[in-house]
Amino acid sequence: MSQSFAKKTFKSIKGKAQKALHRSLDQHVKLAVTGLSGSGKTAFITALVKHLTTQADDKNLPFFDVMREHRHVATKVVPQEALKVPTFNYTRALSSLLPSDGMPTWPASTERINTLRLAIKYQSNAGLRGHFSPQSTLYLDIIDYPGEWLLDLPMLEQSYSQWCEQQYPLLTQPSRVNTSSDFLAAVEQLDLNAPVDENALAHIAQLYQSMLVGLKKDTKLAMLQPGRMLMPGDLQGAPLLLFFPVSGEINSDDVVAGSNLAHLIKRFNAYIKEVVKPFYNEHFRHFDRQIVLVDVLSALNEGHETLQEQSSVINQLLAHFNYGESGFFKRLFKPNIDKILFAANKSDHISAKHHKDLALLLDSLVHEQSNHLKFDGVQIETMAMSSITATQPRQITDKGQTLDCIYGKPLNEPDWLTYLPPQPPKRMLNKSEWPAQGFEFLSFSPMPSPDKQLKHIRLDHVMQYLLGDKLT
Repeated sequence: MSQSFAKKTFKSIKGKAQKALHRSLDQHVKLAVTGLSGSGKTAFITALVKHLTTQADDKNLPFFDVMREHRHVATKVVPQEALKVPTFNYTRALSSLLPSDGMPTWPASTERINTLRLAIKYQSNAGLRGHFSPQSTLYLDIIDYPGEWLLDLPMLEQSYSQWCEQQYPLLTQPSRVNTSSDFLAAVEQLDLNAPVDENALAHIAQLYQSMLVGLKKDTKLAMLQPGRMLMPGDLQGAPLLLFFPVSGEINSDDVVAGSNLAHLIKRFNAYIKEVVKPFYNEHFRHFDRQIVLVDVLSALNEGHETLQEQSSVINQLLAHFNYGESGFFKRLFKPNIDKILFAANKSDHISAKHHKDLALLLDSLVHEQSNHLKFDGVQIETMAMSSITATQPRQITDKGQTLDCIYGKPLNEPDWLTYLPPQPPKRMLNKSEWPAQGFEFLSFSPMPSPDKQLKHIRLDHVMQYLLGDKLT
């Protein structure tokens, strides 16, 4: 064996051993930041990085143990290992929230998967880490991806027939029927057993895509599949996306070879194989911790059906993540998510005294699946928080009564406003309990910050829950 070959072999073995040691000492965590579109994922990641790097102290993050105990040394962004995945553009997102001039704006939504790695250096105070060195480093990989891509996970366990049975009836519901009318009319005219007509299928698929985009824009409905039609990227126009649901029972034995229906089935299966499964296998299976951001207030604005659908979709999605107890050997060879946090973001859009109500409502939305996860040893928490506060609390007196209001600039409006938000329900209401006037929660633009600092509500609680046990 040559000396150079021996050196290379030694370096390779050493590198693998170091990686194994890092994982065995819990020095590497993959955090999935998930949530449906508009839930605030980009703002959350930006705030997380900002508070861990340039705003990292016990006054700003008093409920994060490593800060409160003054054990945090420093945190910085370091090169990521996933070289094929774009880097989260932290600088651009931060510039939107803290511009050098002009009014701040919310950063652009996620349009593709991206990631960012943080190195968190801290003083160890116990266990194996403290024995080897008084200082340790936790490498935190933050993985962000479009919420729309989440929606495809339930399709992994469906045939084309089962998918149609679920999706097509939704299109006739009152919340969808106006937007879906052109698509439904075109599908009714299509002869599924006729020889394949590529132009006809492409035309109807475009109608279906336009319908999905319209529903996403005009409503907060959650069950919109396939998700890549909402954000296709380099798949735009590819035959892989040219499928749609049809009505009626589909018997696989009766499908005519070379027919329109045969091609729809073929494309559906190809989409699962070429798009959904690779995304699941390459990313979802390797997460260690997970935060699911939920825009509960916007769903309340849309009504009972939208909130119910959001609950149903979240519970379906959770069934497709890889959960389980994460002991030494499981972390070393087959990492599983062992902690999950459901966070009702934008809690600053209601008065502080109703934050608990918002958390209780979110807890009721995810209760169905959370029971199964707890049985599998997964720790679960629900919380109301704001990664970035866009309002200030204000108290006003009206007719001798003190009212807890908020002050801010409503989104896309020129004037600032003192506003009394409604109280969210403490649990999921049935249709007969829904208030006749509905709910009206305003959305707000981010506030200017003369000191170039971001303010939060309970972001330190979030950090402690997701990372606290890794920083001891």
